[in-house]
Amino acid sequence: MDLTVDTRHVLFTGKGGVGKTSVACAVAVRLADAGRRVLLVSTDPASNLDEVLQVPLGPRPTAVSGVMGLSALNLDPEAAARAYRERVVGPYRSVLPAAVVASMEEQLSGACAVEIAAFDELSRLLGDPSATEGLDHVLFDTAPTGHTLRLLKLPAAWTGFIEQSTFGTSCLGPLAGLERQRKLYEETVRTLSDPSRTTVVLVTRPELSALAEAERAHRELAALGLRNQRLVVNAIFQARTDDPTAAALAARGREALAAMPEPLRALRRTELPLRPSALIGVDALRAIAEPVSADAGPSEDRRRSWPPLAPLLDEIASRRSGLILAMGKGGVGKTTIAAAVAVELARRGHRVQLSTTDPAAHVATAVGEPPPGLRVSRIDPSEETRAYAAQVLASVGAGLDDRGRALLEEELRSPCTEEIAVFLAFARTVAEAEDGLVVLDTAPTGHTLLLLDATEAYHREVGRKGSRMPEAVRKLLPRLRDPAFSRLLLVTLPEATPVHEAKALQRDLARAGIEPFAWVVNQALTCVSTRDPILRQRQRAEWPHLEEVRACAPRMAVLPPLPEPPCGARSLGLLVGRPPGATASPREASQSYRQ
Repeated sequence: MDLTVDTRHVLFTGKGGVGKTSVACAVAVRLADAGRRVLLVSTDPASNLDEVLQVPLGPRPTAVSGVMGLSALNLDPEAAARAYRERVVGPYRSVLPAAVVASMEEQLSGACAVEIAAFDELSRLLGDPSATEGLDHVLFDTAPTGHTLRLLKLPAAWTGFIEQSTFGTSCLGPLAGLERQRKLYEETVRTLSDPSRTTVVLVTRPELSALAEAERAHRELAALGLRNQRLVVNAIFQARTDDPTAAALAARGREALAAMPEPLRALRRTELPLRPSALIGVDALRAIAEPVSADAGPSEDRRRSWPPLAPLLDEIASRRSGLILAMGKGGVGKTTIAAAVAVELARRGHRVQLSTTDPAAHVATAVGEPPPGLRVSRIDPSEETRAYAAQVLASVGAGLDDRGRALLEEELRSPCTEEIAVFLAFARTVAEAEDGLVVLDTAPTGHTLLLLDATEAYHREVGRKGSRMPEAVRKLLPRLRDPAFSRLLLVTLPEATPVHEAKALQRDLARAGIEPFAWVVNQALTCVSTRDPILRQRQRAEWPHLEEVRACAPRMAVLPPLPEPPCGARSLGLLVGRPPGATASPREASQSYRQ
């Protein structure tokens, strides 16, 4: 199976949870084993490079034990933001009044500045040859697709912003700070667009949603000039037995691959098998493409009983209004869980709105035909930005002279505007939970934390500006902190990295004064019966992670993998323990399905 790459720079991207990090690490190990000098870089705010390589990593290259010629590092967005802020503001400290310097620092303290700083670091590695001198390859394990596309679009946005600017200030701080980097950003764009220097590896799984996301990334990246692409389909399962569970999972994968979008079929493709255990450590990474032994796994049945979703739904459904948030690492099934909860609440007679802050916005596909009482919506970044800019120009801009209005229009062209617009829409959607049930399928963890960070910043600002803040924003953080108003579901998979990232998210939320209502562990094989040796070994591997969740979760539910794609009322009903056509209570239906 071909995992070789020829270009100096390689970017790995795809829907969260498809195995980008594992594939990136495996390719890096393979290149180093072939005698190449390789640097592997994670640009993901929720990086798990340390865990996969089993090496503590920081912002400086660290040698990977057992692999001659391979080093790795994690870009720290917060540290990069601090350094970026000081690089921009530092030269002015002895020149400008302290109040002006403080204002500049405030402008560079938002979530957008963190993203800019992270890309600033990535640009240094891509566009400055001296930063990676002596290396044969630089590999980037990128953030989930939506975040990656955002980063890749920023250089063009900045270039246009610099060209159009006439006043010298913006929400990004003094434009001189960007202008000094302009040549670097231009070289970064040229490097990314040069097929002789850069390859983009789209990583996916044999699942409809993952393939759709890969096709979207393929189109958008090609439009940005990144046309040297190849495809890796990870974790393809082949049944070793004819039991229903194994046969259904294998068939689901085959059907997804048969329906692969045509643009992906034209790409050079590598297919990797589902392994019986997690790809952790160098030895496992070296074996990523090797055939899987048919006798893997214990012989006995490894099922265990865990709490289903129905009891959590009983508690949530006891109220007629409030917010339900699905949060977690990308690819763990937040959209599916949010859709299943919303459909079931509507089936019980509630008025429900299901919405998403995720740019991928797969909730409508997951729901299919909405049942009576359910409204499906989306926070569209482009639409929200246009509406926000028009509102600001109509209100704030109405009393300005030509020069003031031109300055305001310039501000609204900055990359920060979208972040503000989406945040305001998020706050408005949360406010609607005063009058009914609102289920929010949030973006992958890194982006969600940016929103929550913005929430905290706005909340602090309220203390200084009082009634000038929108009502929905003023009340947002108290609403998120109120367990009587908000029910937060931490969604994860029974695997090491998703569980550990969910625990880290729980700690971050605690610092913001927000506690999760429950954990939902999705796609747990321990809930089903199977004779397949690979699936049985994966069952056994799930146990310690489920126990880890039990130790830290206030409540938990463990859900089985579905025998069909999680789209529409039928399959979503199976998740909540309601077989098709069942009229029994959800709790009784759950018991029937599990048996």
